[in-house]
Amino acid sequence: MTSPRRAAAAVAALALTAGVLAAGAPSVAGVAAAVDPGFLVRPSVNQLYVLGATPGQGLELVRGAGVVASGTVDAAGSLAWRELDPGSYTVRVIGDPAMASAPATVTDADDPAPAASFYAGQTLSEGFGYLTTRDGTTLSANVVLPGGAGPFPTVVEYSGYDPSRPGSSVMAQLFTALGYAYVGVNIRGTGCSGGSFRPFEPVQSVDGYDAIEAIAAQPWVKYHRVGMVGVSYPGIEQLYVAQTQPPSLAAITPLSVIDDTYRSTLYPGGILNTGFAVPWAKERSTQAAPYGQGWERGRVDGGDTTCQANQALRLQNPDVLDMIEDNPYYAPRIGDPMNPSLFAHRIDVPVFLAGAWQDEQTGGHFPQLIDDLTSSPRVYATMTNGSHTESLSLGIFGRYADFLDLYVARRVPTSAKALVAPILAQSLTGVPGLSLPRQTDYSGMSYGQALRKYESAKPIRILFEEGAAAGKPAGAPLPRFEHSFRSWPIPGASVKRWYLAPNGRLRSSAPSVRARETTPRSYRADPKALPATTYAGSGGGIWAAQPKYRWRQIPHGKGLGWITAPLKRTAVAIGTGSVDLWVRTPKRDTDLEVTLSEVRPDGTEVYVQSGWLRASHRKLAPGSTAISPQHTHLRSDRLRLPKGEFAKVRVELFPFAQAFRAGSRIRITVDAPGNARPLWAFDTISRGEKVEIATDRKHRSRLVLPLVPGVRVPAKAPECAALRSQPCRSYPG
Repeated sequence: MTSPRRAAAAVAALALTAGVLAAGAPSVAGVAAAVDPGFLVRPSVNQLYVLGATPGQGLELVRGAGVVASGTVDAAGSLAWRELDPGSYTVRVIGDPAMASAPATVTDADDPAPAASFYAGQTLSEGFGYLTTRDGTTLSANVVLPGGAGPFPTVVEYSGYDPSRPGSSVMAQLFTALGYAYVGVNIRGTGCSGGSFRPFEPVQSVDGYDAIEAIAAQPWVKYHRVGMVGVSYPGIEQLYVAQTQPPSLAAITPLSVIDDTYRSTLYPGGILNTGFAVPWAKERSTQAAPYGQGWERGRVDGGDTTCQANQALRLQNPDVLDMIEDNPYYAPRIGDPMNPSLFAHRIDVPVFLAGAWQDEQTGGHFPQLIDDLTSSPRVYATMTNGSHTESLSLGIFGRYADFLDLYVARRVPTSAKALVAPILAQSLTGVPGLSLPRQTDYSGMSYGQALRKYESAKPIRILFEEGAAAGKPAGAPLPRFEHSFRSWPIPGASVKRWYLAPNGRLRSSAPSVRARETTPRSYRADPKALPATTYAGSGGGIWAAQPKYRWRQIPHGKGLGWITAPLKRTAVAIGTGSVDLWVRTPKRDTDLEVTLSEVRPDGTEVYVQSGWLRASHRKLAPGSTAISPQHTHLRSDRLRLPKGEFAKVRVELFPFAQAFRAGSRIRITVDAPGNARPLWAFDTISRGEKVEIATDRKHRSRLVLPLVPGVRVPAKAPECAALRSQPCRSYPG
């Protein structure tokens, strides 16, 4: 007798098959066998799925005469194999080789896409529905159209959050108000989409290609070309999709993103980020479980059999936390496909990139991606101080909306942005009564004239002192001043070095004292000496005008600081920085956190930026420069600190822009990781070990920054507590 669980799994598999065939998917090899094995085999892109099998049944994957892998069918009757080479495979029952599927062909991510007729044969109407990918998987999609007659300029948001959930998307309201059709698509294995989920795996990029082409083929899409939108996760996914070069993709707008999953957010400096990255990954796994986002249940209860069938593979999702913990070093096999800096050169559409240096979630390392976008015909980037939502701030939104109008809608920029932006800004920060700053005037221009006007502006915009705009409430999402440049890194920047002196000073001249004539300064690396994070409020509260931070001075003996004399001239630094330290510790390894700040004449200290490094990860990668130390983070390059000797360790300061005014002092601190970021905390190896830093003639520890000339800076510094995401405290020295 067939068990109820077995019957349910079979029904789910049959429903999934019916949905695939009805949607016009390409034929799938291997759905039938000479001897019916009692389950369905679904080949995919470097993957293969088994559906409707007997729970607990042992199956093996065979290629040619050899067994490639084996596994046990889960409680939902499913089994999945990943990272398969393309080719023909058979699935058979362990112990009963006669019970085997027909051959099934696994494809590769680089294989040619289906014919245009595959996409044109799909229909998406206003409201909730499904599109079909090349392997037959259905992805849930929600279409929201603006008022008026179509066709409409169209934007797509694609992520593992809930963009396809009906009636829930703020982004849908935002873009329909701007006159765009909005399509929210859930990636494979999330929401009501089929398949199994693992963050940023290659099949999601291929699915994204298919989603773009299927959406663009719809009769309500203007020009049959679409743009991509979204902040954070859906911003990052744009990079993955655009590398596949969908022919119907007009442009992308990645906001608040990363440039390298490992180095920028998950393991900054080789130290696991347990404050944001790990909880985020855990939440993604939870929400990718069967009915994990909650709203799927309502769809199924309402009769959506496709959504029900699409939950069948969720128990095959890999354990993301195990993947993270098992890979403390950069593993190219895992890291390269999740490293946008390695495939950004394949993106061949216009790009609008924006974000904040102090982003409390993704981290602000994203500007390092800009010069990798070598195939994009137009790259525009705006960077500012601020939080994770700063990429939608008033100083950015106008130019962002103009970009979409020009490159996606192909129209002269409209005035709708002036109505939408203040509402969005108030909803994020709580500050009412704001408006867009002065915008480019396109009135009376043709489309071609407007496009030329937009393209004539310098593409790299740096917004300074966000939160301190003249005449606005403190913490309002507007900059005080800005400056634009032709490229990134900033051309014409000069390298300025300050050397760490034995007395705690930063000096322009290199040290002359000999090692035997001075005693290295030291501290105890105690991560418990301070709160792990600088913010303890509610999640959305950190985007408010003036959140309360707990950025503390390092207790005596738990860290070290160095500071310049008052600057004689204003110095504007833009880019990455390097803190080069000669380090010794009996433990043979330690975790280092360096923090850059500005100490003003009034005795206040303003946070600027931080950097991190596990000393054993200090091996430099090709491409490192005086201001940008890049590390391999490979296990094979691990270097323990030499016993009883000093070793040079270069810590990268994440990108930033700061105007250090005349009279202010530049300060760095060094301690164990913690209390430098609002949400980032670290799984540090530091446990109170003594750390010595040498500053003599032989061991020239130093701070290296890129100084940029020609930036006009207001004479008077703003109220430091007004600066967004730059905490302020008293300086006791």
